[in-house]
Amino acid sequence: MISRLNIRQLAEEKEEGLSPYAQKSRLSRGRLRVEEPCPVRTAFQRDRDRIIHSKAFRRLKHKTQVFIAPLGDHYVTRLTHTLEVAQIARTISRALNLNEDLTEAIALGHDLGHTPFGHVGEEALNELYFKGFRHNEQSRRVVDLLEKEGQGLNLTWEVRDGILNHSKEEGDILGKSAGKASTLEGEVCKLADAIAYINHDIGDAIRAGIISENDLPLGPISVLGRFHSQRINTMVCDVISHSWAARGSSTEMPTIGMSAEVLKATNNLRDFLFERVYNLRLAQEETAKAREVVRKLYHYFCQHEDKLPAEYRLHGDDSEQRVVDYIAGMTDQYALRVAEGLLLVKTKDKVI
Repeated sequence: MISRLNIRQLAEEKEEGLSPYAQKSRLSRGRLRVEEPCPVRTAFQRDRDRIIHSKAFRRLKHKTQVFIAPLGDHYVTRLTHTLEVAQIARTISRALNLNEDLTEAIALGHDLGHTPFGHVGEEALNELYFKGFRHNEQSRRVVDLLEKEGQGLNLTWEVRDGILNHSKEEGDILGKSAGKASTLEGEVCKLADAIAYINHDIGDAIRAGIISENDLPLGPISVLGRFHSQRINTMVCDVISHSWAARGSSTEMPTIGMSAEVLKATNNLRDFLFERVYNLRLAQEETAKAREVVRKLYHYFCQHEDKLPAEYRLHGDDSEQRVVDYIAGMTDQYALRVAEGLLLVKTKDKVI
């Protein structure tokens, strides 16, 4: 019987065999609201399950990664990206003897606040909202407040910290300007995010005919590998090797990182994507239409706040924040349907 044999405590005891630098669930800083522990799951396992069962997580399957409403079946969505990040992050954490459950929870929750139309939607809201918009901050707002009709998911401090601090600025993927997670598991997720999107965005760009494999810069490819699986394997193995002290083989606090050679190659490949894929997409007609949909929705609901769904009229005193919450939670096709239903865009202007 569960009442006689507390399975969670057995799992917590197993965590004592993790690296001394791993975050143990029983030592969590806790939740926003105190609640009884689960008899079966550790705190981080419970967080993972709450994220997977959330409405925001389900909506990720209809949110753009890079290519807006693509016709092909094999383009990456925000959901498949999230699953790839979780897989890569778990592999690294397992190898480094870190807390795999914490890593997985952070990875699964890191993009819950992303807008429709990918980074185009994020940039549009950032320009429109006077406080600015960053999807990592919105992701934490989703788990803290917006899910469950304003109750939030009441996640642990460590998962919320990892979600907030997963983002990276353009340039060095290990740059210091974007915040640092307080746990090694959070830092693993930050790197896993970059490893995932750099590689799957190359695949999508080739699939879309924007670039070919022969266009990939020779320098980075000679270090990382010509093919998708080779590049991921090189990056993941390099992170594990460079971060080996995280297993407990050092008396100093270890860091999660890459060797200089692989980091340089990875950054150069990321720069190539900005130059040949991301920046090019910003100039395309469908991107301009997506940006216009976000702009028109924002201005409409700021002027007609009474038209917001009831659950979005309850959070805080900032009416523009409530509008941002609603738009950021939309999927690509839902944003288009709402804009068309309000006659803000014409049917012929659909982003398809």
